[in-house]
Amino acid sequence: MSFWNSLRISSSALQAQRIRLDTIANNIANAETTRTDEGGPYQRQEVVFQPEGESPAFATVLQSFRSRHLDIDRQVGGVEVAEIIADDDPGQLVYDPTHPDADEDGYVLYPNVNLVVEMTNMLSATRSYEANLAVVDAAKQMAVKALQIGRS
Repeated sequence: MSFWNSLRISSSALQAQRIRLDTIANNIANAETTRTDEGGPYQRQEVVFQPEGESPAFATVLQSFRSRHLDIDRQVGGVEVAEIIADDDPGQLVYDPTHPDADEDGYVLYPNVNLVVEMTNMLSATRSYEANLAVVDAAKQMAVKALQIGRS
C-alpha cells in the first residue's frame, strides 16, 4: 500500500467518524424532544457506512500501477457514509398529564434515544477517530524517515 493510499483511506475514515460523532451529538441533544416539525418525538439517527467508491479513471490508473509494480489484484479502499437513517424503534411512554405533549390519557411519548447507548457509540467513534489519526501520523513518520534515508 502506498503512502498516499494510506492517507486517503485514513482521511475517509476520519470524515466518516466525524459525521458519526455529529449524529451522536444530535441524538443526545434531542433526547428529550417530544415534538418535532414532522410531528411526534425525535427519532434517533444512525450512520450507515459503506466501502468508498473509486472513480473509473482513478481505478484504471491504480490497477495499472498494481499490475506493474505490486503483483496484487485486490482493491483497497476507504469508507464513506452511505446514509443516515432514522431508528424506528418506539420511544418510551411516560405518564405526565401536565406535559404539553401528553395524550388524552396523560402519557407522553419520548424519543427512542438511550443515553448509555449513545455514550458507548461516542466512545467507539472517538477511538476509531484516534486510531486513524495514529495511522496518518505513522505514515508521515515513515515518509520522513524514507526522505532521511534517501539523503544519506
